Amino acid sequence: MSDELPPEDRKIITLARSTRARNGVPEGAAVRDETGRTYVAGTVALESLSLSALQTAVAMAVASGATSLEAAAVVSEADAVPDADRAAVRDLGGAGTPVLLAGPDGAVRATVTAG
Repeated sequence: MSDELPPEDRKIITLARSTRARNGVPEGAAVRDETGRTYVAGTVALESLSLSALQTAVAMAVASGATSLEAAAVVSEADAVPDADRAAVRDLGGAGTPVLLAGPDGAVRATVTAG
């Protein structure tokens, strides 16, 4: 993980990475709301419900009363953050919300906005 990241961003990457490893899912994600609270989730893959880790983390934040997001992170082997994931972050955090994409090793591959 890059030491250049603020501690709050390193924290959400670490949480996302831990969830991915602990639950044995393809992706782990974490979001930080306007009060600094974090919400962590893994991929949901049920017969009747399929959500990415980032969509699940955003849903958990909304269900817990968050009204905005400061940042989001996803740990995945993917090379890009899917449009649907960025849209979920944008819906709650706005177009400028940063989304960090890290590999399974925790190294940040990209930082994009939700916009």
